[in-house]
Amino acid sequence: MNYPTWSDLSNESIVPPLGARRANDIGSVAVTVSCEPDINLIRSNVLNPEVKPFFMSTLMTPDGCDKGICIVGPFIGAPYAAMLLESLIAKGADKIIILGWCGAVTDQLKVGDIILPCKAIVDEGTSCNYKVLDKDIPSSLPDLNLMDQLSDHLTSCEISFQKKTVWTTDAIYRETKNKVAYFKKLGAQAVEMECSALFSVALYRKVQIAGLLVVSDSVASKDWDPGFRKKRFKLARATACESVMTFAEKLCENE
Repeated sequence: MNYPTWSDLSNESIVPPLGARRANDIGSVAVTVSCEPDINLIRSNVLNPEVKPFFMSTLMTPDGCDKGICIVGPFIGAPYAAMLLESLIAKGADKIIILGWCGAVTDQLKVGDIILPCKAIVDEGTSCNYKVLDKDIPSSLPDLNLMDQLSDHLTSCEISFQKKTVWTTDAIYRETKNKVAYFKKLGAQAVEMECSALFSVALYRKVQIAGLLVVSDSVASKDWDPGFRKKRFKLARATACESVMTFAEKLCENE
């Protein structure tokens, strides 16, 4: 029998997030990067970064940013992503940008497309610890103001993107044909593993969050179409990394 977490949302946790018992030591803007190749790409473009271990990930601070921005990753899956986000918030972050990859569940999306998740359907077990979920279509939303700012930034940089609903799953190797059809019918255009949980945590902790995802593969047909080695995907990754960092810098300047 599962514990009714929806009845316990107002009670404090016994275990505090990392950083909750000491002074804030990072800035307000955090870029959370799910995939290691993107972390490495960003790091290669940062001058003299300060790098520290952070759980099973790394926390990187660009030189000369006066602790305004931090970059954290890699991470995979909703529970671990939520741990990282909780700890970043406890250490002072209140504007979070998610950078990651996703799989298309519709042929309207192609490998190398850039999407902003405007809604995330919950198919993971973390969100129920942070919010009461709709029984029919449980979902979480990003901060709409921050998403609109990111959208405006991409537009000003002449970067093509689409706002799409994503499906967040815990089981990447159980994306069956029937399951894909089911979530597609609910409105999902892409699938990934963290967004709905991160949106739920951010809402609970009253911080802003938005995401940018690059389509890396497709499960829209009966055969999986991996696009990780395609030139269009690699170019989109580079564009995504650069645009997320310039957006983070803009947020920092407006503090």
